[in-house]
Amino acid sequence: MHVVDARPLGTAEATQINAYWRAANYLSVGQIYLMGNPLLREPLLPEQVKPRLLGHWGTTPGLNLLYAHLSRIIAARGQDLLYVTGPGHGGPGLVANAWLEGTYSETYPRISVDEPGMGRLFTQFSFPGGIPSHVAPETPGSIHEGGELGYSLSHAYGAALDNPGLVVACVIGDGEAETGPLAASWHSNKFLDPVGDGAVLPILHLNGYKIANPTVLARIGDDELTALLTGYGHKPYLVQGDDQAEVHQRLAATMDVVFDEIAAIQYAARFDGAAGRPRWPMIVLRTPKGWTGPKQVDGLPVEGTWRAHQVPLSAARNDPGHLALLQEWMRSYRPEELFDALGAPARSVVDWLPRGDLRMSANPHTNGGRRPHELELPDFRVHGVKAFEPAEATRVLGGWLRDVLTANDAHHNFRIVGPDETESNRLGAVLEVTEKAWQAPVAAVDEHLGTGG
Repeated sequence: MHVVDARPLGTAEATQINAYWRAANYLSVGQIYLMGNPLLREPLLPEQVKPRLLGHWGTTPGLNLLYAHLSRIIAARGQDLLYVTGPGHGGPGLVANAWLEGTYSETYPRISVDEPGMGRLFTQFSFPGGIPSHVAPETPGSIHEGGELGYSLSHAYGAALDNPGLVVACVIGDGEAETGPLAASWHSNKFLDPVGDGAVLPILHLNGYKIANPTVLARIGDDELTALLTGYGHKPYLVQGDDQAEVHQRLAATMDVVFDEIAAIQYAARFDGAAGRPRWPMIVLRTPKGWTGPKQVDGLPVEGTWRAHQVPLSAARNDPGHLALLQEWMRSYRPEELFDALGAPARSVVDWLPRGDLRMSANPHTNGGRRPHELELPDFRVHGVKAFEPAEATRVLGGWLRDVLTANDAHHNFRIVGPDETESNRLGAVLEVTEKAWQAPVAAVDEHLGTGG
């Protein structure tokens, strides 16, 4: 795997990104545990901890880390960027980031950007009458819930199709990477047109463990993992470590390189006439599971193990030792530096973030686009068949779908997606007006294959 050896972050920028990451982590932990005393301005009491703790901590700090660094890319480049997270139980992280960006309060004014709003943000999470622990549809910026593992990458490619200015960053959990749907989805890069489509940046987050087991891809060794990902058609970059300052530098440097590569691939295809299927970059991020959380609980290792997967301090309401550890954990993020006297994020924590629709939690693509085009649907009665007249229903449907494709060609907002069954399902009429999307070589015997299909 490729490793980028550079340190692009100055002291001030590194401090800003790390403070933002700490704030997102603090808000994530607060959602899992607290129903009172959100800023810990007084000693934490048992009754301020939720009676039933639900949520997943292990994946969340990695999702928050990536959110921070992708926000840096957007702020620096004005990049239209969508964030898809396969580890769906990382819901507290995505909600935390939306609140820090201001989008959550814009959508739900009751969850205001102040101490009372933070308290409501915490209480509602995995709570009766509140919100789920996944990145549910009501979360601003979400198009992928993630509770049923395996579909993140296919959803990411679906979002990139026909959106040439969009990059979709897709975080794939290493447990999720073992599922059949995800394994098949790696091949979607064979159908992505660098001219007319956007790009997908897969980020394989190897934190080592599932709920109670090590993951396969975390244990196979870098040579074998590199061969696998290269065989899928990607150029993999590795970012790894457990030193926060070093990982910030490595991740920032790698993000700079891969976004430069994506732009270069698209420029070459769109302006230089480059042909052939490109080898798109991807990132392998290897950081500890439950990073920045408790290192040990009840004498057992937690951070960097499967014990960090869900709720590391499961008895915080009833066990004084767990309660003390929870308070120590949350105060380790130094909330007094991150939030002002009213409980809003300190300006230094958020004033560097993207604004308006460039915020990932406000990206118009997550809500159908700013000005979605309704499909032009030709009159189906033109294709009507008289009663008792012999006809193949799907062949008739194929003729109507051909007309739908023609009517919507200018908007590029209609696709037929499926395996190689177009002809056998009698839908072949659509091939009169389009080819089948294909980026691999085309042999003389092939029919109806094309890069812009």
